[in-house]
Order: sequence, then C-alpha cells, then structure tokens
Amino acid sequence: MAFNFNEAIDRRHSDSSKWTKFAEDVLPMWVADTDFRSPACVTDALTQRIAHGVFGYGGAPAGLADAFIAWCERHYGWQVKAEWLIFLPGIVSALNLSVRAFSDADAGTLAPTPIYPPFRKAAKAAGRSQISVPLRPQQGREVLDLQAIDDQMTGREQLLMLCNPQNPGGTVYRRDELEAQLTFARRHDLVVCSDEIHCDLLLEPGCKHIPFAILSEDAAQRSITLMSPSKTFNIAGLGASVAVIPNPELRQRFNAVRDGIVPSADVLAIVAAQAAWQDGDAWLRAQLDYLRTNRDRLYEAVNGLRGLQMNSPEATYLAWVDASGLEVDNPTTFFRRAGLGFSPGEDFGDAQHVRINFGCTAATLEEAIGRLTRAVTR
Repeated sequence: MAFNFNEAIDRRHSDSSKWTKFAEDVLPMWVADTDFRSPACVTDALTQRIAHGVFGYGGAPAGLADAFIAWCERHYGWQVKAEWLIFLPGIVSALNLSVRAFSDADAGTLAPTPIYPPFRKAAKAAGRSQISVPLRPQQGREVLDLQAIDDQMTGREQLLMLCNPQNPGGTVYRRDELEAQLTFARRHDLVVCSDEIHCDLLLEPGCKHIPFAILSEDAAQRSITLMSPSKTFNIAGLGASVAVIPNPELRQRFNAVRDGIVPSADVLAIVAAQAAWQDGDAWLRAQLDYLRTNRDRLYEAVNGLRGLQMNSPEATYLAWVDASGLEVDNPTTFFRRAGLGFSPGEDFGDAQHVRINFGCTAATLEEAIGRLTRAVTR
C-alpha cells in the first residue's frame, strides 16, 4: 500500500497552532506535530462515528484498552493488564498529576536537562523543587548522568521523571542504561514516571524501545508509564493518552488527584486512538522510512554548516541542534529573522540550542535547509 507523505496540506489557514504562531514569512518547525495526513484507518473510523450523529457521554473504552494491550504486546513484548490503564486527554496532564500524586509538598523531584518543558513546569506549578539530571554526550548520543547528582540528593526526593526516547535529543535508552536508572531509583526509593510518548518513532536500525516497567517486577511496581498514539499518528489535537500503573496503591493515588479535575479522553479521541493502534502498523512503517530520509538529509546539511552541530536522533522527528558555534546572543531570534520558526532551546534548558521538527514534507525540509544555509553563510 502506498502512502503519500509528500502531499502538501495547507495548515496555514486552519486551526493549527503550529502554522499560525508566526508571520507568514516564517516557516514553522517547532511544536511536535507533523504535517502528514493521519492514516485512512483513523479518518475512516472518525467519519463513521461522526455519521452516527450523537455525541453524548462515552462509557469505559474497552475496545481502546484491548487495542492498546495488543499494540504493546505486538511492538514491545509487554503484557499489559486492562486494570493498569488510566485513559487521559494528554501526557502533559499526566505529568502534572504524577508530580502531585507522588511527591509531597515539601519533597523534591528529579528530571533530565535538557528536557521537554512541561517536566519543569509541572514541578514548578505544584511548588515542588527539582534537581536537574544532566545529559552527557556519549558516542553521538545524549545519556543521562545520574552519578553527577548523587551529592545533591537530600533524602527528600520522591519522584524521578524520565523521558524515553529523550525529547529533545532522540536518545533511545539501552537496557543497561535503563537498569542503571532503576538501580538509582531503588537506592533512593523513588517512584518513576516514564514519558514514552515517542516510543513508536524509532529511526535508527537496530534500536529497540524497552518500556521502563518491563525491566523487572520492582520496576513495574514503582513506575507510571505514559504513552499515546498522538505523535505516532499525528492526532495530538484529538487528545488521547494512557497512564500504565501496575501498582494498585500508586494507581489509587493517581486517580485521587485526578478525580474531578482531569477527564478521560473524549469519544472521538477514543475512536481515533483505537483505530490507529488496531490498523496503523503499515502506515507507521512507511512514515518511519520517510522520517529517516528527512533526518539523514537534515543531519548532513546541519553538520556541513559552520557553527552548527547535531547528533543523529535515534528516535522522534525532532533534531536538537547546537548553535553555540554561531556566537550569536540568541539563536532562536537569529533563525526567526531568517524565516525559520524553531523551538527555543532555552525552554528545554539550553539557550544555545534550537529544536527543529523535521516531521514535514521533503519540499518543506529543503526550503528550511535553504534558509538555514543562507542565514549561516551570510
């Protein structure tokens, strides 16, 4: 089956936050959604559901749970139980709930840096302190350095927040690296919240996503795993995600904080997510091939320019680009003036970087590379 990822869809004159953030002379390559049409299995399922015409309160999404359980078994060899699942309208709400549920008001959290901004915002919004765990370069990958913060631990920390694959940076953690994270969590008696929203988007041949909770029974019992079809199938605007919590006590604490504040996914989001997990495999494989080509093209272009450097992300459609060699005060502003809307590195914890979303058509990527090249060579 052929899928057309070269199709140019006009999102500028739609409700797209990505394409309406900047003036029309700026090419938006920031927030993590792609410019690809979602697979037909999703749009067909939505069309059928909309034709029903009634959108009252939905019941427990048993079909969605079955689809997710089958997806985890098929892709990761993870045998998930239905009672472990809590469906939510997004990962960000789950991050915030985890901070409130699994750390006391006077306790601390830990999170990687650089990191997806809601990790830091969740701790700040809840009034929790947060220790930043640095990522260190290691053979073209950014790897968590937990040893670096051992002397900062006070004994009041309760929650370790992880991101695998890493956003930004695209590192896919190997089993020994995950085992080290588990050992650290066990030593300091930490609950682990693992954001695995990009786990389906593996670009590097030979890389395998390993859910943190699958490491051991101890890992399962101290963990909350967050997953979603939103990045995988470009349905983030529909809002469907899942928290996998094997430990019944942790699940009860999570639900107690959530109750009356954060709803479940809505009826259309449930339909879209179920269809994607049931029938989206072939589309995903084709998308990964396309993204891999985009990644390699951007990697070659960026590393061929003076003052810029990027590692080749093992996963995601996001490039973390070091612009410190340009010696400009603010790389984000510098590129914005060149007509490029990148995510500011400052939001992730490093102002001398930018994050570039290459989940776009090849033609859009070539236009971006042209603007990038002209800006740097000027």
